[in-house]
Amino acid sequence: MLKRYGLFGALRVFLSLVYTKIFFPQARLIRVPFDIRNRKFIRIGKDFTTGYGCRIEVFPRSEASGTCMAIGDNVQINDYVHISAVESLTIGNNVLIASKVFISDHNHGSYTLESSDSPLSIPANRPLPSKPVRIEDNVWIGESVCVLPGVTIGAGCVIGALSVVTRSIPPYSIAVGSPAKVVKVFNMETQVWESV
Repeated sequence: MLKRYGLFGALRVFLSLVYTKIFFPQARLIRVPFDIRNRKFIRIGKDFTTGYGCRIEVFPRSEASGTCMAIGDNVQINDYVHISAVESLTIGNNVLIASKVFISDHNHGSYTLESSDSPLSIPANRPLPSKPVRIEDNVWIGESVCVLPGVTIGAGCVIGALSVVTRSIPPYSIAVGSPAKVVKVFNMETQVWESV
């Protein structure tokens, strides 16, 4: 480890391992600093791994809400990932999330034709409308992706770097862009990614 990380880096990993085994014994490695808010509403599976500076938070609508965020087994998130929920956010098994990714099931205020908050109101005081977010098994989310409320990312998907996912992505697809659009689909018969 010393050869791989250097003295200072090895010390940081060692301290993170101690932190992990004390506070998250089912996890593989949680690198500190790590910020988790309202942990009792969050379920984290086995072999969870984080990078540095990650923030996971739940602000449930009531104390009786139960689990608002569920993270599956063997999920790996890299540096500076921010995941936030008020209603329901689920991450499946074997999900890989690159650095600087933002995933949220809510927004500060409503901005639709059906319901709009005034731009004259203070953003922090606006209600938090939400729609469940679901990321299914074996998904890879690239660097600096933003996943917005109401989205389901299907099993086996790849979301390209810098994409903004505003609508659901079907299973076994590659989606890129802002807003993210499907550009390839995996053909199960030929075992090849095909352009759409």
